[in-house]
Amino acid sequence: MREELDNLKLVLDKDKGKRKAKKKKKAKKKKGKREKDLTPDRSMEELFEELVREGVIVRYPQVRLRDYLGSYNFLGTTLRQNEREPMPGLSDIRNVVTLFGVLPLGSESVHTKLVELKAKSKERKLDKAAPLVRAMLILGPRQTGKKMLLHGLCTEVGATLFDLTATNMAGKYPGKDGLKMLMHLVLKVGRALQPTVIHVGDCERMFMKKVPKSDKTEPKRFKKVLPKLIKAIKLDERILLVGTSQRPWEGDQKSLVSCHQKIVPIPRPDYNSRYMLWREFIKRHGGRIRDTLDLTSLTKVSDGYAGGHILEAVKQVLTEHRLEQQAARPLQAIEFIAPLAKMDPIYQDEEDQFKSWLEKTPHGKNRKKALEDAEGGQKDKKKGKKAAKK
Repeated sequence: MREELDNLKLVLDKDKGKRKAKKKKKAKKKKGKREKDLTPDRSMEELFEELVREGVIVRYPQVRLRDYLGSYNFLGTTLRQNEREPMPGLSDIRNVVTLFGVLPLGSESVHTKLVELKAKSKERKLDKAAPLVRAMLILGPRQTGKKMLLHGLCTEVGATLFDLTATNMAGKYPGKDGLKMLMHLVLKVGRALQPTVIHVGDCERMFMKKVPKSDKTEPKRFKKVLPKLIKAIKLDERILLVGTSQRPWEGDQKSLVSCHQKIVPIPRPDYNSRYMLWREFIKRHGGRIRDTLDLTSLTKVSDGYAGGHILEAVKQVLTEHRLEQQAARPLQAIEFIAPLAKMDPIYQDEEDQFKSWLEKTPHGKNRKKALEDAEGGQKDKKKGKKAAKK
């Protein structure tokens, strides 16, 4: 009996030793390579000064997100019932930027909580994870307020803004070594000055198949480096990359979408949003709204024009001389039509191009499939009710 017990103990000890060895191997595999510090002898002040001097760290106008005016899309359900996918309202866009940008960057406690939720969702293998993103893509036609949303996001959280737009980086940090140094400086200084926002304007140009010969900014040199930069951002770091695009279909869709975890499309303003824009812009520039100013007709006539167009028209009309004459000659809607006529509106074809591009994205395909499945289920229910009646 004693011999048998001794043999069993030896077997158990061997099993324990094997398990410990396996655990050690797994732990070794998890350890990743440490990033090399390319500037160990330079202080943070020197690095910051270099990036400011090169125009990588830039100043931005102080804009509040609440100044991004617009209304909600109240007709979303009605459009879906008529088999038409609605675009979000401008107020919906502002809320999305607040949820995915301002809250995680501005509040360290919120960011930490989101990291914990994301870790729990991975452990439990849940489909839905916490809304924590490293990269966001804001796209929309001209004059729709993409830069304003970016500057509003930075202002709300007091972020340090890095501008990696191809036109801004033309001729700076040339070659592979220069690009490697640039990415190192952006991450090192960005981590020290959190919260940090990294902006890439016209980001579709990085993924163009053929860059025009007249373009000397070399946008494609960031194609391989940018995804690595996004992956290098750790979950516990308050760093967000924001790409803006006016013509996303000019670049490779798969590469562009894979880089950004969240896509925020900005549509043309609808009737409610245009009415709000006209009223608020006129008031803020010293105009008096009376019965002689037909805002309803002005809103209908300005269909297709974005917030930037409306603001420019208001500035051109409400000069100091015109403001002084308001008491004797009140404002009329016809005065604002002449400046608008000189601007190119956003045509329906351009917005349809954005919609078709969004439908081809993985999220757009999944949404379309979900809607088709829901419609199929409703049809089956109706057929079942009719069969039951018979």
